[in-house]
Amino acid sequence: MRLFTARIVTATEADVPDILQLIRDLGEYEKLSHEVVATEDSLRATLFGDRPAADVLLAYAGAESEVCVGFALFFPNYSTFLAKSGIHLEDIYVKPEWRGKGIGKSLLVRVAQIARDRGCGRLEWEVLDWNQPSIGFYKSLGAVPMDEWTKYRVTGDVLNRLASTA
Repeated sequence: MRLFTARIVTATEADVPDILQLIRDLGEYEKLSHEVVATEDSLRATLFGDRPAADVLLAYAGAESEVCVGFALFFPNYSTFLAKSGIHLEDIYVKPEWRGKGIGKSLLVRVAQIARDRGCGRLEWEVLDWNQPSIGFYKSLGAVPMDEWTKYRVTGDVLNRLASTA
């Protein structure tokens, strides 16, 4: 299998249509398309507005006309135990026809470089239990599953109800 040198760039506001398409592709891959409610306007506001909530890297590959083939979206977090900031990798995705060519690794390496350059103590992410190809890939890089932790979440009406509790 031929490995490609992907060009990894920081996304700009002009990239919003590509970012949205990659998010929709990821939703389809994860069997969660019904949960994708992002729009170009909401991405513009949350990623490139007054208070950007996350950073996005895009991967470009291909010969003659480079195409956008993947992305990584991440944001800062904080470890009280380390007293250091960290990075949470929310999503990393490479289009199926471009997998196995080193592009996902290039994205992950770039996020790790950013974490190192920012003095972060951790780079963390989650993976769906059924996604064995990704789990194998992450383990091959030395990532360790945090099996003793259970993620909890509140959204929508439950979040609103909790926030309204006196």
